[in-house]
Amino acid sequence: MAKLDLRGRKIKILATLGPASRSPEMIEKLLRAGADAFRVNMSHGDHATHAETIAAIRTIEKQVGRPVAVLCDLQGPKLRVGQFKEGKAVIRHSGHFTLDRDPTPGDEHRVCLPHPELFGVLHKGQRLLIDDGKLRLKVIEADMDHILCSAEVGGVISDRKGVNVPDAVVPVPALTDKDRRDLAFALEQHADWIALSFVQRPEDVAEARKLMRGHQRGAGTALMAKIEKPAAIDRLDEIIELADGIMVARGDLGVELNPEEVPPLQKHIVAATRRSGKPVVVATQMLESMIERPAPTRAEVSDVANAVYDGADAVMLSAETASGAWPVEAVTIMHRIAVQVENDPGYRERVHFTQVRPDATTADALAQASATIAQTVRVEGIIVFTGSGSTARRVARERPDVPIMVLTPSSQIARRLALLWGTHAVQTKDIGSFEEMIAKGKRMALRQGFGTAGSKLIALAGVPFGTPGSTNLLHVVTLSGNELKER
Repeated sequence: MAKLDLRGRKIKILATLGPASRSPEMIEKLLRAGADAFRVNMSHGDHATHAETIAAIRTIEKQVGRPVAVLCDLQGPKLRVGQFKEGKAVIRHSGHFTLDRDPTPGDEHRVCLPHPELFGVLHKGQRLLIDDGKLRLKVIEADMDHILCSAEVGGVISDRKGVNVPDAVVPVPALTDKDRRDLAFALEQHADWIALSFVQRPEDVAEARKLMRGHQRGAGTALMAKIEKPAAIDRLDEIIELADGIMVARGDLGVELNPEEVPPLQKHIVAATRRSGKPVVVATQMLESMIERPAPTRAEVSDVANAVYDGADAVMLSAETASGAWPVEAVTIMHRIAVQVENDPGYRERVHFTQVRPDATTADALAQASATIAQTVRVEGIIVFTGSGSTARRVARERPDVPIMVLTPSSQIARRLALLWGTHAVQTKDIGSFEEMIAKGKRMALRQGFGTAGSKLIALAGVPFGTPGSTNLLHVVTLSGNELKER
């Protein structure tokens, strides 16, 4: 089976697998079309099916010769109404409707809300959004047994529809019992990333981290916080500090906020995460029309392009690849959009609009210097030697003009970097000396297509080798073309 070549783009593509795409044949097609990582949605399917999917990814990964990240996305504490006598009811526009703790089936006047924690936090004037915002209720009065609302937007409500509470921090645990089971399963399957849904506060991230560290396989797995609750925006910097990456989950965020509020928030979240040097993923409805059609709308193309211009590390496809009719085409067009944008002469100015200042460390200074040298001297790429991935993150934060080849002895780190902007990770044996580093870097550069005879490259590493966080060496090398003959 042919190996995958360099992508020719810096931003990564995260594709969700599902009924339309989880077969080994489709996984390979999606990888060859441009996918860099795969999302396994724990909200759907069972553990046996997910285990088969992850095993298929690992098999194809070996065949294509490139590390592939697996992200397991936890469902999170989704709030829902109870059931109705007729399976549904009509809430009259401007009429009154009550949510209570009575478990009997509801009607056009009331329904059970099986979440007792909500009754103590809602107050007059706050909003309840039902069925992704299709119905909008405003609280008139609330106590520990009932919540009386007026219907600002009425309509049909049916069994188990979701409830969003945008105006209050709901005291629900960050992880439900199902999430805990799914988290343990994902760690046992060696998932590279865990996505935590409906994060409201940094304590939610800390709780998930504690559970992961308590698992024998959880210490090296990365944790991504999904920003989809307005409450998370108020403590965004703290959440970024505790997480390994951030996802702008625009679905629920767009339900709980006015539509016009989401685009500037997206840019704010991307910029804040970029300044931290951690990966940030833009997700939800990017090519939504391609669930049913073979081509996107112009507006969708612009949406993807804006995420690329913002310097996001990755863009995500959800139902487009999980259950849509055109999964390969969706990845293909997303790849083409990214390549076109990154080849725009104005791309550099736009992607560097976010001011990223290095910390006062040798490692950050060298990372910034490598990007500056790449601008000044014609180099084909930057070679990074890393055991933890931290040097790669520092260099990627600078958004250099050239691709970044990351050499690491850790397969886990190589896979995690599949969601980091501009990186091409290669797992290789550890190095023990400066001379070995340079020789191996040159060989790998030629093998991976990072240059030909006469090409210049920048090499970054830390001495002594194998010491975490010791990046203190920058070297410019020239390929002779004879390196592949050397052992």
